[in-house]
Amino acid sequence: MATLDISKMWRDPGAPADSFYQVRPECTDVPKSKFRIKNGKTLSARKWHAAFSPEGYLDIGKTLGRIHRGGIHPSIRGEVWEFLLGCYDPKSTYAEREDIRKLRRTQYAVLKEECRTMFPTIGSGRFITAPVITEDGDPILDPLVLQEANAAKEATSAGQANGDSSGFDMVKEHDKRVIEWKLSLHQIGLDVARTDRSLVFYENQENLSKLWDILSVYAWFDKDVNYCQGMSDLCSPMIILLDDEADAFWCFERLMRRLRGNFRYTESSVGVESQLNNLASVTQVIDPKLHQHLDKLGGGDYLFAVRMLMVLFRREFSFCDSLYLWEMMWALEYDPDLFLLYEDPELAADQKSEESKSKSKSRHIGKYERENMKNGGKASEAPLPISVFLVASVLKDKSDKLLTEARGLDDVVKILNDVNGNLDAKKACTGAMKLHKKYLKKAANTNR
Repeated sequence: MATLDISKMWRDPGAPADSFYQVRPECTDVPKSKFRIKNGKTLSARKWHAAFSPEGYLDIGKTLGRIHRGGIHPSIRGEVWEFLLGCYDPKSTYAEREDIRKLRRTQYAVLKEECRTMFPTIGSGRFITAPVITEDGDPILDPLVLQEANAAKEATSAGQANGDSSGFDMVKEHDKRVIEWKLSLHQIGLDVARTDRSLVFYENQENLSKLWDILSVYAWFDKDVNYCQGMSDLCSPMIILLDDEADAFWCFERLMRRLRGNFRYTESSVGVESQLNNLASVTQVIDPKLHQHLDKLGGGDYLFAVRMLMVLFRREFSFCDSLYLWEMMWALEYDPDLFLLYEDPELAADQKSEESKSKSKSRHIGKYERENMKNGGKASEAPLPISVFLVASVLKDKSDKLLTEARGLDDVVKILNDVNGNLDAKKACTGAMKLHKKYLKKAANTNR
């Protein structure tokens, strides 16, 4: 007679979360999410709200471990992300956060209006996919673009009491920054049109235009980076999770604070190059045989891993699982001074140096960040992001296959493409943490 495994009988299999991010019925090849909402593990709305004091102070230490263990319930994901990404200080009150929210919404409205006066399609409920300007600043009189611009002009003018439509004329542009910005608008539109198109959410034209508006405004806001392909993959979840466009913009802006270095291009270097160099260094330490093999195949620059680092595994996981992966990463990396670091970097640096010893044991700091602080490192060296170790863990997991089957870079790409939709976010994070610990240990021994 077969024996029953009691632990398996009582183990909560969890509820699937795919229903929160509905997929269009014709998209049958979309991988199913592995993420499950589990009682006692997933951060629920009840547990989240219980972590606040009556005044609104957040005991974030109560939530970080739970997020790492079981993710966040989709119903509260947006508001939790605002804390994880440093939009708000956990030591602030409800009233203080409301003041900040109002101020930021006003700031976004001003930015958006500034963009609208330069190009009328912003905020019109439409978006463009054809170029509107040459590099010399001459307008491109594409019939489709003219049609969209005129429609936007009419819609906006009709909505204004004074009918003002200044700045809408298609005339030669002389301002270099405006030219660069307008050159990016059609590329943003092309990317928006193919971002997360398997989701029912993007069957709504209004949502597509909202994504285009946010990315267009960000391109004007961040003059050093402007817009680069891949940003639409990072921004898309924000407008799905946060109803207010301004809130979604600032949440995306906070995410870009972490990642904008990857998107900075100069004549001599590509932004993500430093991350690829870090990945090469980590792999060389934890799996020297694999690094040597990849180098021999001409992959020592690790360019095959660009996509994973640029868009944080959005293509390797289902939509739902990629959100789960992100929040686990941010919970592990969390620093309670993140808000202050963004708002007042100098004050944050002073506080950090004073509190570094005591903080390394604080439960308000993510596990990954604690490990970094515990192991010190040089103050001048920023700790490596957990994303580098996530990619390293994927390579480590595929090490045997890469060593025995990869005879060229095409084989490396093919083997890594096979992981798409088959990765487990929780296992990937656990693997990254183990490699991080191993790397720190080996690096410390090397420096002795």
